[in-house]
Amino acid sequence: MLNLPRILTVLLSCLLSLPAYTQQTTYCNPINVDYGYCPIPNFTEWGKHRATADPVIVNYKGDFYLFSTNQWGYWWSPDLSQWHFVSRKFLKPWHKVYDELCAPAVWVMGDTMMVFGSTYSSNFPIWMSTDPKGNQWKEAVDSFAAGGWDPAFFLDDDGKLYQYNGSSNRYPLYGGEVDRKTLQLKGARKELYMLEDYRYGWQRFGEYMDNTFLDPFIEGAWMTKHNGKYYLQYGAPGTEFSGYSDGVVVSDHPLGPFQPQAHNPFSFKPGGFARGAGHGATFQDNKGNWWHVSSMVIAVKNSFERRLGFWPAGFDKDDLLYCNTAFGDYPHYLDRGSNTNSFETDSRSFTGWMLLNYNKPVTVSSTLGGYLPNNAVDENIKTYWSAASGNKGEWLQSDLGEVSTVHAVQINYADQDAPFLGKQTDIYHQYLLYYSLDGKKWQVMADKSNNRTDVPHDYVELPRPVKARYVKLVNVHMPGGKFAVSGLRVFGKGNGPAPDSVKSFVVLRTEKDKRSAWIKWQPVDNAYAYNIYFGIAPDKLYNCIMVHNANDYFFKGMDKELPYYYSIEAINENGVSVRTAPIKI
Repeated sequence: MLNLPRILTVLLSCLLSLPAYTQQTTYCNPINVDYGYCPIPNFTEWGKHRATADPVIVNYKGDFYLFSTNQWGYWWSPDLSQWHFVSRKFLKPWHKVYDELCAPAVWVMGDTMMVFGSTYSSNFPIWMSTDPKGNQWKEAVDSFAAGGWDPAFFLDDDGKLYQYNGSSNRYPLYGGEVDRKTLQLKGARKELYMLEDYRYGWQRFGEYMDNTFLDPFIEGAWMTKHNGKYYLQYGAPGTEFSGYSDGVVVSDHPLGPFQPQAHNPFSFKPGGFARGAGHGATFQDNKGNWWHVSSMVIAVKNSFERRLGFWPAGFDKDDLLYCNTAFGDYPHYLDRGSNTNSFETDSRSFTGWMLLNYNKPVTVSSTLGGYLPNNAVDENIKTYWSAASGNKGEWLQSDLGEVSTVHAVQINYADQDAPFLGKQTDIYHQYLLYYSLDGKKWQVMADKSNNRTDVPHDYVELPRPVKARYVKLVNVHMPGGKFAVSGLRVFGKGNGPAPDSVKSFVVLRTEKDKRSAWIKWQPVDNAYAYNIYFGIAPDKLYNCIMVHNANDYFFKGMDKELPYYYSIEAINENGVSVRTAPIKI
């Protein structure tokens, strides 16, 4: 006689012992897509490397389409998590450029997606598709005579179409109306906005916002309409720098006149593992929530070595456009509910999973030259560890310092001796990820030994959290070059107390240059990092700077004509301290 209860128990036990493959509910920047390699030979003299920037995401028939510079195609996703690449070249044989496409404009008209690339010539077509997922395209017009670098097109609710463009440190952004029938510009373009770095400190060129090398660039136009107002967005002051940001000017008409929004820049991420949040696009998901996608900088093998990131965005009760980049390269939930449109609500999309291995001990199988092991845990995407080879069996082991609860791991590969130029569609990474309580007995955390996809910034959300002190990454297969990692980032919760609140927080702003301030605070003994929040009102601290292993910061990004409010919180493996009360500067 069958013992059904016992059989069911055995079956359940077997099911529970199988690996759980579930849809990831979280994401972690940089976006994990199969970035193409730089196709320009003289840009790769310091080493071949992946590169893209200038992203656009549009929502088309409920799916999301991502276009960016020099990718020889585009991606689509049903959920902003799993991205599928569509291989496509839009340039014609007589377009004698490497940029395929550079800073593309993408927009939707009715049931049709439209695409146009940056050009100074008059012979670039505008492409159209009603089946971009199936890679079905045709020319809407064989030449858009006006051209335009860093273009953007905007379809207003009254049916009128506009184009915006500009990328210069001498000339402003331009805009003009486009004839819907001919798809050509109607008349001359109009000057819309030029940078005012004499007033806005964040617009100054350079890593230190000092204008020493060049004057700042304005570029990357994007238009969003909200509550009858037109929000013209732009990137500044230079894509090579941590402070690359998106600003915004506002008008009651799509061609202005425009006035800078008081909260500027609205998209800003100068600290953390991967920095920069400029030249992007603002879009809505299927629940009405706003998001902002932008470029993130590496700039090691070339000044234009970059990645992509996206963050919650929205409009507050006063119709100020914001982008929430706090903990902007830590795990966040993808589902924000329905049309949250609240900075405080968006802040709750952060999972609360902390970085567990910042500057903790690392052991490795081998090391290539000066690419030292701890570069893999120093929270700097510019530095990396490299093994002496790309062989199967090379490994990297991270000691968390104590037994912790691990929820997710991000593996950021670096390009060391990569062999490729241009987009590759048949390469892949394979690895094994282990965890251990004592460094002797190991269990599999993730088995990607049969993976056949290219995952340069692979993010593994565990189906169930595990207890671990040690995490070990073992190479099985590299696409090419050495086994190199810029960030093995382990996220979860430690077992100790959150850090104490920061004391003696001061912001020194002088009459010499009111765009700048020297920010100082008393170190917190059990903290590894700090978030400095600032904004134009105590309840509008929308911008955040993450600072590691320091207790001061020189900030040069203020509007010299406005007072500001500042607050700070301390961060460790166990959580975040209570923020200090906002102080007015």
